[in-house]
Amino acid sequence: MLKKISVEHLRLGMHLHAFCGSWMDHPFWRNKFVITDAKDIALIFESSIKEVWIDAAKGLDVHAGEASAEAEVVPEPVKPPPPEKASFNDEVKRAAKICAKGKEAVISMFQEARMGKAIEADAAMPLVEEISNSILRNPGALISLARLKTADDYTYMHSVAVCALMIALARQLGLSDDETRDAGMAGLLHDLGKALIPMEILNKPGKLTDEEFAIVKTHPKKGHELLLTATGVSEITKDVCLHHHEKIDGSGYPVSLNSETMTLFAKMGAVCDVYDAITSNRPYKAGWDPAESIKRMAEWKGHFDPTVFQAFVKSLGIYPTGSFVRLESGRLGVVIEQGEKSLLKPKVRVFFSSKSQAYIKPETIDLARSPEKIAGRDDPQKWGIKDIDHYWAGDKS
Repeated sequence: MLKKISVEHLRLGMHLHAFCGSWMDHPFWRNKFVITDAKDIALIFESSIKEVWIDAAKGLDVHAGEASAEAEVVPEPVKPPPPEKASFNDEVKRAAKICAKGKEAVISMFQEARMGKAIEADAAMPLVEEISNSILRNPGALISLARLKTADDYTYMHSVAVCALMIALARQLGLSDDETRDAGMAGLLHDLGKALIPMEILNKPGKLTDEEFAIVKTHPKKGHELLLTATGVSEITKDVCLHHHEKIDGSGYPVSLNSETMTLFAKMGAVCDVYDAITSNRPYKAGWDPAESIKRMAEWKGHFDPTVFQAFVKSLGIYPTGSFVRLESGRLGVVIEQGEKSLLKPKVRVFFSSKSQAYIKPETIDLARSPEKIAGRDDPQKWGIKDIDHYWAGDKS
């Protein structure tokens, strides 16, 4: 029997079934678990959650008279309307919180996988929904923010980033809501097999040996095996986990699929995984500029499905947020947001003059409403410019 109770009546041994409130408001990455630690109750008290649902059939019941309601099932929440559009500056604040909690969720799942516990993928669906809603409010905010990783948290934040990229790409391709959610979950769990790869190999600061790389290449199969015993996992998620390193020319791994044998979702996973990997700082190299990454990926023949890649570029922009560009006037700056109508006319925050080789007063230029045009990508190191992410992400960088 499910019962709704005040958090004041929580005690050790109860089985939490659901929190009455947003996933972002409670302090845990999953909803369903038995309370075994008094610290967990303290964390709930400190949150804004006032009521929870417990399952008396799976844990301790309340004392007589303490339940405020009881039912055979938890009432289905009314489906909220689509989230309203938000400015980049407003959404990046919410996106930072989602990224932080998302990283915690992935770390927990990896730890459970290392301990041999069965993965409960459906517990991560609220995270996928939060990421999806963030992208609806402003596509560039969370995707761009998730690119900013430290070398130490790369593996975990990479999963959050690929989830967001998969959702944005699925929307660009016109997939259904269910397919979009599955694509997001596939992105979140695509690297689960890395939980079983030794940390000293994953975080090695130098180039891997052939033997070490061979071990890393086992992660798709290891992840797929973990998902076969998991609950709430779609076939799409299993497929992307196993095949996100395949290439359309058949030169990928683990089974050398090609354009005709790869599914649409595996092709999507291949693009999203590579983009986030090459734009992120890794233990052994600095990430590439987003626009430079798009250019290089376009030149890799036989790697990506052309239709999927074109949709991917449309979902991000030719000059994704964070790209360092030079305007025809000679001013240099960073892309802070995409334009509404043209991939070539984003909003750019200029702060350096290539003519005077000096910093200038920062100014945001909407190229859709300006005679200015982007002359091309540029290299901030050439001008001695550091920390360009600060100009678009602020203190979130």
